[in-house]
Amino acid sequence: MSISVIILAAGQGTRMKSDTPKVLHKISGKEMLFHAIDAGEAISDDITVILYHQAKKVKKAIESEYSGIKFHIQDVENFAGTGGALRGVEPKYSRTLILNGDMPLVTEESLTALTKEGSDINMSVIRLENPTGYGRVVIEDGAVKEIVEEKDCSLEQKEIKSVNAGVYCVKSELLNRYIPKIDNNNAQKEYYLTDIIKMAVDEEKVVNPVFVKEEEFKGVNSKLDLALAEEIMQRRIKEDLMRAGVIMRLPDTIFIDCKAKFEGEVILENGVTILGESVIKSSNIKSNSVVEESIIENSSIGPMGRVRPLSYIKDTHIGNFVEVKKSTLNGVKAGHLSYIGDASIEEGSNIGAGVITCNYDGKAKYKTTIGKNVFVGSDCQLVAPVKVEDDVIIGAGTTLTKDVKRGSLAISRTPLKTIANYFYKFFGDK
Repeated sequence: MSISVIILAAGQGTRMKSDTPKVLHKISGKEMLFHAIDAGEAISDDITVILYHQAKKVKKAIESEYSGIKFHIQDVENFAGTGGALRGVEPKYSRTLILNGDMPLVTEESLTALTKEGSDINMSVIRLENPTGYGRVVIEDGAVKEIVEEKDCSLEQKEIKSVNAGVYCVKSELLNRYIPKIDNNNAQKEYYLTDIIKMAVDEEKVVNPVFVKEEEFKGVNSKLDLALAEEIMQRRIKEDLMRAGVIMRLPDTIFIDCKAKFEGEVILENGVTILGESVIKSSNIKSNSVVEESIIENSSIGPMGRVRPLSYIKDTHIGNFVEVKKSTLNGVKAGHLSYIGDASIEEGSNIGAGVITCNYDGKAKYKTTIGKNVFVGSDCQLVAPVKVEDDVIIGAGTTLTKDVKRGSLAISRTPLKTIANYFYKFFGDK
C-alpha cells in the first residue's frame, strides 16, 4: 500500500438544501463519504480527510466507524477551493491519490487503475457524448496537454468529448511543490487543484489520461443526485447478491442496505426492505416486509411483516401484520396481527391473532418469557414482566398479569351475559 489518499470533504454543499453535512447523507444505509473511505482503505493505509464545514460533526461520525484516519482542517478564509484544501497536507508515501468525498460510487478497481505507475500524474477522464457544460481535456499523443473551460474553448475544442472526472494520482514530490504555487487569480478568487495539470505540462511532466466510467465518478450535489446514486448503488448490491444465489422477485421494488448479509437459499419477494446489519439465512422474506438490524434464519416473514432491531428469529413463521421488536423466537408460529416486543419464545409455541406483549409501562421496558409448546389464544395481552412455562394454554381474550406454571390453563374472561329479546326492545319491532 505505497500510496497516500486524500479525500476532499470540506464543502458546504448548499445545493443539498439540508442541515446535514453533504458527505454524511446516506447511500444504501451508509454515509456517502464512508463509501469513498472504504474505497480508499482498499488501496491505502494512509488516508487524510480534508474538513471545514461542520468539521466536528463529520470528524465525530468518521471516528465512530473508522480508526487511523487523519484529518486536516482547510483554511477556507485564506485558501478557498480545491487547491487551497491541500495546503499543509503531508502525504506519507511517494504518490498521492486525491479523491472527492461526494463520489460514493467509485470502486476499488477504478482507483487501482488510477494508481498505476509510469507517469507523473494519472488524471481521471470521462468520455461524454454530450460534454456541454464541462471543461474539455485536450489529449495529444496519449497525454493530457491542457484542461480548457468551456467558455474558453474554440469551436474545434468544443467537439472534444473528454472531460475531467476530478480524481488524480500525483507524485507526492510534485504535489508538495505545486500546491504552494497555485494562485487565486480568477473570477471566484479560489485556488483550483486543476492548475497542477498546467504546471506539470509546462515542466514537460507526463500527465496520463485514465478513462473511467461516468457512473462511478458522479458527484452528489443535490437530493436528485442522491436519489440517482442510490439507484445505481442498489442495482450493484442486488446484482451481486443475485449472482451469489439470492432470489429476488421484481428486484427494482426491493431495498437492501449495503451492510446486510445473506447466506444459503434466500428469497426476497417484491417490496421487501432489508436495513442495517441484518443477516438473512435460508429464509423467505415475503412481499412488503421490513427487516431491521436483525438475524433471520430458516424462517418466513410476512407478507407485510415487520422485524425491528435486535431480533433473532429462527425456524419461525411470522405472518402478515406481525411486528417483532428486540425478541428471540425459536420455532414459533405467529400468523397474523400481533405485536411481540422484548420477548423470548421457545419452540412449538403458537401466538394467536391480536396478541400483544405489553412491554412498556410508560417509564421502562419489561420482558415476556414464553416456554415451549405454549398456545396463546387470540386477543391476549401479556403484561410484562411475565413468565409462561412450557406446555401452557392461555385462553383467548386473556389479560395475563402473573406467571404461569407448566401444564396450566390460564384464562380470564368476564362471564357472558345475554338478555333475551333485547334487540327488539332497543330497535323496536320491525
